[in-house]
Amino acid sequence: MLEFTKMHSLGNDFVMLNDIRRVLNLSTHQIQRIADRHRGIGCDQVIVAQSGQEGVDFFMRVFNADGTEVGQCGNGARCLGRYLVEQGLSERRTISIGTTTTRLELKVGSDWQVQVQMNTPAFAPAEVPFDAEHDELIHSVDVGGESVAVAVASVGNPHAVIQVEDLEQAPVGRLGPAIETHSRFPEGANVGFLQVFDGDRVALRVWERGVGETQACGSGACAAMAVAHRQGLVGDRVAVELPGGTAIVSWMGRGAICLEGPAITVFQGRIDLESG
Repeated sequence: MLEFTKMHSLGNDFVMLNDIRRVLNLSTHQIQRIADRHRGIGCDQVIVAQSGQEGVDFFMRVFNADGTEVGQCGNGARCLGRYLVEQGLSERRTISIGTTTTRLELKVGSDWQVQVQMNTPAFAPAEVPFDAEHDELIHSVDVGGESVAVAVASVGNPHAVIQVEDLEQAPVGRLGPAIETHSRFPEGANVGFLQVFDGDRVALRVWERGVGETQACGSGACAAMAVAHRQGLVGDRVAVELPGGTAIVSWMGRGAICLEGPAITVFQGRIDLESG
């Protein structure tokens, strides 16, 4: 029996696993079973906490619902901060986290608001990665004969951001999967649909790589804010309204980008991965 904790941030939900002793060796099928909302627990991502290495307090592994491992997850990292404190794994509330692609700094508030300091956003195509010869504010991507204006960025994972006038009418279900798997994104992409209201308020829907549309995406919120900031559309602190709630993203155009919002524990339990 595998013990777990179910958590969410703004509806972006996670199954948290303790692998501090590094004994878990979950298969792709088992990850998919955990994430299955009908035959398992149900989640967007499975987050695995491991002992720290190379100068960090803990290491975080992130698995999408389809079983693929990815480099990081902003909302998942913030939930991990609360998980580590609640489980008695960390006595500190300022915690450094390593992932396969980056290093994150967490600050866990007494009210369970958690701030995560993410990567410095990268826009150069090779760093995203994205197939283009030049770094442009906006790239034109051909999707089935339709030219789609896309901004690209990485905050430890690849993002495509499409600005729209009406978020409710945005073609998330059509363009999301097409751009996620587009040949110009060799590692796939998280696809954000962004509506800008003013300099400190935007709205966002995200088609997440390996998951589909989610209630919220922390790294997607950071990527969307960063590309909007780069275009002069927003200021240094922005409320990002997602279907599951509002996150706060802060960035001054240089250095690390910060994401802040709630981390909620839903329930704890055990699952038998050998049955069903």
